[in-house]
Amino acid sequence: MPILLDAETRAHEHPADHRAELRLWLRLLTCTNLIESEIRARLRRHFGVTLPRFDLMAQLEKAPAGMTLGELSRRMMVSNGNVTGLVERLLDTGHVERRPHPADRRAVVVALSPTGRQVFAAMASAHAEWIAELCAGLAPPDVAQLMRLLGRLKSHVKDVAHG
Repeated sequence: MPILLDAETRAHEHPADHRAELRLWLRLLTCTNLIESEIRARLRRHFGVTLPRFDLMAQLEKAPAGMTLGELSRRMMVSNGNVTGLVERLLDTGHVERRPHPADRRAVVVALSPTGRQVFAAMASAHAEWIAELCAGLAPPDVAQLMRLLGRLKSHVKDVAHG
């Protein structure tokens, strides 16, 4: 059976076929996918929660008064249907509460429950430790340099995208 290689490895083995920028993009994508996969596994193993549920709870943690489903959808950049499903599951576990919107009878506000706040605090602390562990192979000056370089890349991409 042939060994499957990720796109970055294939590009590295045939550098003449790819520009340096493409190899950079593939390296960034590979790192992101590796880190995300590990974080997903750890959230599931340690807290029995998915990354999308963690992300939704993180958004609600930033908004103590809660948010409408539409606000959550925009912040998370997912459909209202996806947010509704996530909220329903978090309601079932008691991590979020739903209440009427104070100014719009047609809307509801979703907020972390007291239990949800407590559970999220533990998850967020573990998440920060896991990220630190996964990035520990870089010395602090390397992290600072990478942040500066990625900041420049982000700024340029925004400029190009917004024309």
